Amino acid sequence: MDSSQLLKGVLDAAVLAVVRQSDGYGYDVVRRLRAAGFEDVGEASVYGTLRRLYAAGNLSTYVVPSDEGPHRKYYSINGQGIEVLEQQRSEWGAFTRSMTALLEQGASAEDATTRLTEQGIRK
Repeated sequence: MDSSQLLKGVLDAAVLAVVRQSDGYGYDVVRRLRAAGFEDVGEASVYGTLRRLYAAGNLSTYVVPSDEGPHRKYYSINGQGIEVLEQQRSEWGAFTRSMTALLEQGASAEDATTRLTEQGIRK
């Protein structure tokens, strides 16, 4: 399964969750997502997601001067963003419970078919 397709569907929630842990600038958010197991996340996708979440009113920004180059724009989650994240967390929980049940039912059906085949009852 192509995990990049799965990531596209949950990138908003992942970015909000990372920024809720602590404020961060664009590449910092990318780095933290990769450290959390999303190694294939693209920088352009994260920067676009940050801009979209900001435009939707889910994030706030502030600028911090940097001794190592240009000033950095930091993103922080605000009250609306926390509400959106909580809604996405709830929806994700319901989705994963449903998907797990479906996959386990499929595995159970496969196990039963295998047992019947091994017993010579089904070919």
